[in-house]
Amino acid sequence: MPAAQGAATPAPRPLRADARRNRDAVLRAARETFAEDGVLASLDGIALRAGVGNATLYRHFPTRDDLLAAVMEDYIGTALAEADELARSHSPREALVEWLVRLTWQLRIWHDLPYCVATAYDDPESPLYSACNPLLVRTGDLLDAAKASGDAAKAVTRDEVFELATTLSWGVDRFADDERAGRRRVEIGTAGIFA
Repeated sequence: MPAAQGAATPAPRPLRADARRNRDAVLRAARETFAEDGVLASLDGIALRAGVGNATLYRHFPTRDDLLAAVMEDYIGTALAEADELARSHSPREALVEWLVRLTWQLRIWHDLPYCVATAYDDPESPLYSACNPLLVRTGDLLDAAKASGDAAKAVTRDEVFELATTLSWGVDRFADDERAGRRRVEIGTAGIFA
């Protein structure tokens, strides 16, 4: 029987202790595996490393994007806090430049992450799209501030800037050995954003 209109949706039940341990073990194993082998690594290998069966992994994370979004949660929260600090402590132009450097560098933290972000970018149903959307919004906020100060070209959109950062991240992932080299490539690649 359908719930009465206006009735509150019941909160999801908390995980049992053993289910929570299994979920945490999968997330830990995924972080380690992604760091070593990239985000396209075998999900079966992650389950094995976590000491759980495939069914357990898929019960918690039905798709690779579900797992990747969950693993990225802490990284995204940290990135958003950094964006807030940049907006408070830098000029709009400097804040946007530094944000693009940091965003590009963070998106390449695991091999093939830029590819997965770009793939999910056009799929609003993907959990990775939802996970990364706050990064897109924050990019737009910093871009708008730079436009308002006359530092960024008015015609440039937040989607274009985010897509550019994702593209640069793919290149930095393959060709830049350190953060300084990555910064140089981002500064060259994003120069056209600025007025």
